[in-house]
Amino acid sequence: MTERSITVGILNGKRISFSLCGYDIPDGNYSAEYADGKIRLYGNTHEVIDSLSANEILFTPQNDGAFFTLHNVTIGIQFHWQRQEDQMFRGSLRFIIDGEDITAINIISVEDYLTCVISSEMNANASLEFLKAHAVISRSWAYARITQFSHHTLFDVCADDHCQRYQGIGRVTNDNAVRAVKETEDEVLVYDGEICDTRYSKCCGGKTELFSTCWEDEDKPYLVCKEDQFCNTSDREILSQVLNSYDMETLDFHDWEVHYTTAELSSLLQQKLPEFRGTIMDLQPVCYGPSDRIKQLRIISDQSDITIGKELAIRRALSPTHLKSSAFTITRMENGFLLKGKGWGHGVGLCQIGAAVMGNKGFQYREILEYYYPGTEIKAIDSLTCRLVDS
Repeated sequence: MTERSITVGILNGKRISFSLCGYDIPDGNYSAEYADGKIRLYGNTHEVIDSLSANEILFTPQNDGAFFTLHNVTIGIQFHWQRQEDQMFRGSLRFIIDGEDITAINIISVEDYLTCVISSEMNANASLEFLKAHAVISRSWAYARITQFSHHTLFDVCADDHCQRYQGIGRVTNDNAVRAVKETEDEVLVYDGEICDTRYSKCCGGKTELFSTCWEDEDKPYLVCKEDQFCNTSDREILSQVLNSYDMETLDFHDWEVHYTTAELSSLLQQKLPEFRGTIMDLQPVCYGPSDRIKQLRIISDQSDITIGKELAIRRALSPTHLKSSAFTITRMENGFLLKGKGWGHGVGLCQIGAAVMGNKGFQYREILEYYYPGTEIKAIDSLTCRLVDS
């Protein structure tokens, strides 16, 4: 590849089923399995292909139309929309050993990766300006991880919501995403000469949040708390542009509520928090971020008194999967608790629903980026050296 490539971890397990079309072995269905410290490859008729049993296997495309399919890929891991689906990808497919499992990794150019990301994070039918804004922040996020702070050792980024959604070429249903990536080619968001850590969430609930409320105890000058006048919409046409089919199952993303009986919440907390014991008596916010997201929460029972945080830990503890956000109020009921909240996600940086509304109203992508990342500028990046150049 002449472009910068990125490695994406997609699937992990003892056995992975996949299909190849246009690669360096015959087209067909295969499976890779961990066995005795090696990866064992099974062919179309389930025979072992001994010549391809190794510590690592790489399949390289032989033509521009080549693609591979990974079967039973889990998306939305530990979220309420978790499910499995088959996904198709371009680029190379690499299998490596990870403990006593194997991991499937896609090696693909950054720009092709981005086309799939912005079609997975939202619907490819979204407005062009919104898609262009997202292409810039998704590219910035990716390069920041490649150059500054990747947390993975086996690959640059994962394919699920923990990083950026990357669900393959099947999500690219029209030319909008291709055009958005092409028209912003090599553009990244920069502050004070450094590529920005361009966080984003589905819906901020009316106010964006600070970095330090959700992650390390530091703040970034371009990730500010501000009122968002755009994100509260019930316009199904706009929502259908930004939300993929399974996201449309969640339409109470701006205002929502959850009710637990005392017994339900006690049982849930016993499952989620090893240090929690007994019967829940009270939930007390200790401190908030400026968007009213709870940063630390005190949980009092008849046998324990613990404090948890930050926002993701709170969302995980108070739901079988994740609460939509930690921006909620707590009302003690006669036999339980009512949580009334706002927003879907951590709320830091760009609000996807708000940005979609801005795009629909005619805002240009540079205006959308300035709104959510004030004080930043757009620069071009040399994809091979990762050095910023004049755009």
